Amino acid sequence: MEKPQQELYEYARKRVKQKKRVYLHFILFFVGSVFLFIINRWLKVYEEYDWYLWVITAWAFVFILHFIKIFVIESFINKTWEREQIEKLVARQERRIDQLQQKLEKDNNTTTSL
Repeated sequence: MEKPQQELYEYARKRVKQKKRVYLHFILFFVGSVFLFIINRWLKVYEEYDWYLWVITAWAFVFILHFIKIFVIESFINKTWEREQIEKLVARQERRIDQLQQKLEKDNNTTTSL
């Protein structure tokens, strides 16, 4: 396989793996939430406290962060995007260096002609 094809394959494989993990975490979150609810309400474990709500809320927060990372951030901020941004910054720096060199040469030429 050529290098670009290999990179695309690796990226696709990584994304599939990430999405599988998100779905697995969602299933674990759902089953765990139901389990905590059953423990608290039906089995009357620490019924006077709503501790399971805090656990489910914290768990939901972590799951939502994981979901956003995989489906939102990783969808447009990936290695290709990073590489493109670095190339843009390097090109901008090179243009600025060229401008400064031209200005320096122009200043040197004007001072030597005086």
